[in-house]
Amino acid sequence: MMLREERERIVEFGKRLITSALTTGSGGNLSILDGARQLVAITPSGVPYPEIVAGDVVLVDLQGRAVEGKPRPSSELPLHLALYERYPQIRAVVHTHSVYATTLACLGWEIPPAHYLVGCAGRKVPVAPYATFGSPELAANLVRAIDGYQAALLANHGLVSIGASLEKAFHVAEEIEFVARVYLQAKMVGEPAILSAAEMDRVLEKFTGYGQPSAKSPS
Repeated sequence: MMLREERERIVEFGKRLITSALTTGSGGNLSILDGARQLVAITPSGVPYPEIVAGDVVLVDLQGRAVEGKPRPSSELPLHLALYERYPQIRAVVHTHSVYATTLACLGWEIPPAHYLVGCAGRKVPVAPYATFGSPELAANLVRAIDGYQAALLANHGLVSIGASLEKAFHVAEEIEFVARVYLQAKMVGEPAILSAAEMDRVLEKFTGYGQPSAKSPS
């Protein structure tokens, strides 16, 4: 089996999407790019995460042609391929239907720096305009919106995060869901205080040196 390790990680993190309450059923999708082989491992379409095994994870090339795996790839394959084409430094994409981020996406609200952990994605989390799921228009909207960030909301849809590894992209998705919840709850009570651009400069600088040398994950 080609890219066995990557496909097993897709299975593992697919289950974590459920246990971390970042989606339900078969919602959302995950992918990993093998830069050397120029192959993408991506979740199959419509299969509940607890039922996916490594052989179900589909391999495609960067033109979307099937290489290995019998199921159909995720309907959001165009979105994943567009991100890898436009941002060659990334190696993983995580798409969630997490409740709080999706609520803000349905409101059309970007996530400002009401909490410093928004810095996991950048100075804010922007919103990509709505387009039908799986469409080239949605992929194009996201590619434009996420420029300069590690995550973006999809209007009336969900969240997408990117990273140099699946672990890093997943971490961003988790942290932004926390920030989305805090921001929405704060908006229900009053108007949240927003951190200044200067403070976010300091936060982002500190993030570059946070944690242990082998695992920098600000929290």
